[in-house]
Amino acid sequence: MSKVFLTGLGFITSIGNDTPSVADNLRHLRHGVVKYPPFADEKIPVKVAAPVKGFDTESLDPEDWTYPSRYRVRREILRSMGPHGLYSYCAMLQAIEDAGLAPEDISNPNTGLFGASAGSPNLLTHYVRKMHEQGVMRCSPLGIVASISGTVQFNLVAHFKIQGASTGFASACASSSHAAGYAYDEIMLGRQDRMFVVGAEDGNVETILPFAGMRALSLNPDPNTASRPFDRGRDGFVGTGGATVLVLESEAEVARRGVVPYCEVAGWGQASDGHNVAISHPEGTGLARALERALKCAKADPTSVDYINAHATSTPIGDISEGKAIRTVFNPSGARPGISSTKALTGHGLSLAGAMETGFCAVAMREGFTPGSAHITAVDPALADLNILRETVDERPKIVINNSSGFGGANVALVLRAVPSAN
Repeated sequence: MSKVFLTGLGFITSIGNDTPSVADNLRHLRHGVVKYPPFADEKIPVKVAAPVKGFDTESLDPEDWTYPSRYRVRREILRSMGPHGLYSYCAMLQAIEDAGLAPEDISNPNTGLFGASAGSPNLLTHYVRKMHEQGVMRCSPLGIVASISGTVQFNLVAHFKIQGASTGFASACASSSHAAGYAYDEIMLGRQDRMFVVGAEDGNVETILPFAGMRALSLNPDPNTASRPFDRGRDGFVGTGGATVLVLESEAEVARRGVVPYCEVAGWGQASDGHNVAISHPEGTGLARALERALKCAKADPTSVDYINAHATSTPIGDISEGKAIRTVFNPSGARPGISSTKALTGHGLSLAGAMETGFCAVAMREGFTPGSAHITAVDPALADLNILRETVDERPKIVINNSSGFGGANVALVLRAVPSAN
């Protein structure tokens, strides 16, 4: 059974489009939430979002898109992508460079890719409408692969010539954590030497605004306080998009290439609530089981965990449910790990969230800090007994857990362990 290490990262996010920017903003708790111009209409009650900066992907024609000059994306590649396809392509280039991978490391039968996204609703709506109004033969032949769920892995596997295992995950906000967990299994069981894990979302009107109908989005118009997990005044999440790519490799590959990993991916666990299609179990039972299974897989005791990057999205019900799950697992041993939600800075990335926040944890472990939970004026009394970090702590966490939860009560916990060479 091979150990698994995280060796490369790529970020296109609301708080930075590269690892140094992300690390700096995480450490100093700088958020990426803005008053979002597409929500300016008075009929729209939501006013803020956390969009990616430096990219303009509003046009339905990808040839009109603009993006940072450091990237060059050929026209024939763009034609099969939605906005998050472009984000993930750029993040993939970053991750490959960060990990120091050669072309032969990327394209071989022992390197695979698992992806997670909800597709591109805006493009899908456009193509379906065009089919009905202008006729099926007037539609783009690449419209399907550019817009449906799975487009992120379709494109990356083809364009980067991935020959190993590839598939996509659709468990809503737990999707890219599931991708990371199953990628861990592929390497740990010796099926693959290396896996790319990709989480990505468009983060535009069509991917964010439908959640207003669920009463899940914050109606707070102030970018500085709208996303505030654990605060007693929280009223919903702030939407975001972008992409994160993680490079996971076997112990043998790390040794062969002589690379210094960010951290070890030590184990994971998953469980379902079996409760409600859209709302977490009020006692956090599924997440508690996922946490217990993750700790068992990683051979880690609750008292050894230094930090939990909570799923906490800033919704009234979800944050309290997660708090109960953490109590169930950690209170019996007297453990009090530090807890924060980086969604206070980025907003909630939906399918992107798990990969993005795992990347944030890896950065913090390498850089030697534990990010705080921003924008808290007063902690919800129902969570006040937890060790919620309101400021960044300049200490490297040795064992970290990243939680994710999705629709249908899907729960995933990933365990990361610091490596001696990063100390």
